[in-house]
Amino acid sequence: MPLSGFERRHGELYCEGASLSAIAEKADTPTYVYSGTTILDNYRSYAAALSTLPHEIHYAVKANSSLGILALLAREGAGFDIVSGGELFRVLQAGGDPARVVFSGVGKTRQELVYALEQGTGWFNCESEAELRLLAELASDAGAAPSVALRVNPNVDAQTHPYIATGLSAHKFGIDIAEAERIYRRADEFAPLRLEGVSCHIGSQIFNTQAFFDALDLVLALIERLRDDGANITQLDLGGGLGVAYKPSDTTPVIADYASRLAALLQGRGLKLTLEPGRSIVGQAGVLLTRVLYRKPAATKTFIVVDAAMNDLLRPALYQAHHEIVPVIDRQRPNLRADVVGPVCESGDFLAKDRDMPDVQPGELLAAATAGAYGFVLASNYNARPRAAEVLVEGDRWRIIRDRESLDDLIRGERT
Repeated sequence: MPLSGFERRHGELYCEGASLSAIAEKADTPTYVYSGTTILDNYRSYAAALSTLPHEIHYAVKANSSLGILALLAREGAGFDIVSGGELFRVLQAGGDPARVVFSGVGKTRQELVYALEQGTGWFNCESEAELRLLAELASDAGAAPSVALRVNPNVDAQTHPYIATGLSAHKFGIDIAEAERIYRRADEFAPLRLEGVSCHIGSQIFNTQAFFDALDLVLALIERLRDDGANITQLDLGGGLGVAYKPSDTTPVIADYASRLAALLQGRGLKLTLEPGRSIVGQAGVLLTRVLYRKPAATKTFIVVDAAMNDLLRPALYQAHHEIVPVIDRQRPNLRADVVGPVCESGDFLAKDRDMPDVQPGELLAAATAGAYGFVLASNYNARPRAAEVLVEGDRWRIIRDRESLDDLIRGERT
């Protein structure tokens, strides 16, 4: 099963030293469960492999923005990559250092930029000339001189799902390299901003790491041309995007191998490297626990109805994504062809379709694997369903880091 920090003991699934059955007994279902040790191990794999190079690792908050996980990484010394003012607020609440935050994103609002400047955000990745001009105006008003990188679009195909590919000229992200070069040469127009970096992020869930290095070649050539013109480029931001296994047949790129190759290529170039990993840090560290409610036999398959739904885990409906779904208690039993579906009133509400599943019965616990990234963060209250609880496990101890929402939470802030 594509998970880290989880194992079976006498047929029962554990997260580190904690029984998932025991967690479900106290926290109920649906509940997200995360392995803190796995999260830190993945972060440390990046840090160790880059230790010979000036670098910063900025965890991509959009992958999983739970305060407990942000605080865990902040204590480890991580920086953070944000794409909204709300994510910055969450980082600050978790104890993150605003000076080690990079603010990315294609549609930053005036209010978000003002808030980020007020909080002392360390770096801005800008994605258009219009955004640069607005940031320069606001920075001047605030008496600030933030460091800035242009996010360049190298037109490299990351060979991933089209919804999470960002490096082609057809995508909304970044600035064409040729256009970016012209903007860098007019850097004085954007005072007091300090255009000291170049940023590039080509997409997410990438298995062919050569795509990263193809993009790197183009970005390094740009940096050399800019330096020849007198630009003071000292920072290189290569984003994130390293893939993780969702199916047993997937071969996950090794964090240390990828980061070590980057370090070797960038030695002696006078550049500080920033990476923004998200999924590769938290993806395989989490499961979604759910309980079987009913079984509905049909002509060609069985519907296994569970208490988790598309509002809890949207990826299967949004991306047609695969998550392994396994019983928490493993028993000898036959398999059957089944859809694992939730209670939401949509035909698109499924966690798995046409899957060979163990013949599970009502009341049994299931775990949807590789749910640590883009799981809870995409959750909603559709069908007026309270959102799930979240649990963080460290060794044989676990704690709830987000309470299950109540019915009162559903209408907080509303008026009749």
